[in-house]
Amino acid sequence: MIEEGKPLFVQIAEQIEDSIVDGSLAEQAQAPSTNELAAFYRINPATAAKGVAMLVDKGVLHKKRGIGMFVADGARELLLSERRGAFADRYVAPLLAEARKIGLGPEDLTALIRERAAHDSTTGRE
Repeated sequence: MIEEGKPLFVQIAEQIEDSIVDGSLAEQAQAPSTNELAAFYRINPATAAKGVAMLVDKGVLHKKRGIGMFVADGARELLLSERRGAFADRYVAPLLAEARKIGLGPEDLTALIRERAAHDSTTGRE
């Protein structure tokens, strides 16, 4: 799980986000405690707490005093919306720019994507 060059607290936050997005950590479910995260990843509890605090600031987690951190209502949709925007910026915008350069319009791109998806589904590639 540990990636070189990316702060550990960011990686902790991303792991929790991934669990929310994939549904393994549902809304209103209790999130792992900072001590649990620290023990699991063998990191300082303060580092884990910093990652959790990022998610609290973002509105993904909320604290129930004396009980722990819980996934906020709407957290999954918030994260999905954020990721869709990042996906569009990172992949779709450059795709459209390159398509324009080589004379492909939206219909051409749609046809290419459908062809590739059909090919990948028949070959078992994802």
